[in-house]
Amino acid sequence: METRQPNDFEAVVLPHLDAAHNLARYLVRNEDDAQDVTQQAVLRALKYFASFRGDNPRAWLLAIVCNSARSWRVDRAAADVMVEFDEEVHGESAGGDRADAALIRAADHEQVRLALDELPAEFREVIVLRELQDLTYREIASIVAAPLGTVMSRLSRARRRLQIALGARKTP
Repeated sequence: METRQPNDFEAVVLPHLDAAHNLARYLVRNEDDAQDVTQQAVLRALKYFASFRGDNPRAWLLAIVCNSARSWRVDRAAADVMVEFDEEVHGESAGGDRADAALIRAADHEQVRLALDELPAEFREVIVLRELQDLTYREIASIVAAPLGTVMSRLSRARRRLQIALGARKTP
């Protein structure tokens, strides 16, 4: 069996960096923490790259992100939810209909983000991996180290909880 070279890391793993960062953003509370989790995951991936034997580097990296996020949550159990200032949405230069549309999109995004934040970690992981990262049930099962049936059950419960949470937020 051939040994992977460190130079291969850039070609094999780094193309999936955006997916890793997107996942981290949904698993932790804010952008700075997501960057920390992503950086920690990439460092772990680099450290263990020589032992990577799979054929799906994206799923492998996302599994490392999930584990890094779990470690991060344990280290920072009482993290506050923060809304990032977005100049395009919140700035004074945003004008007219464009600003209104941007505010509505931002509000909708924030509603979904808040609903996701309220989910237990095991539900949030599977829903983000399935709906936002578009992974198969088998890939998710491998990443979260759970049987396929458990993944399906968690997805069902997560979807139901999101539907209830978002429905409750819409009603005044």
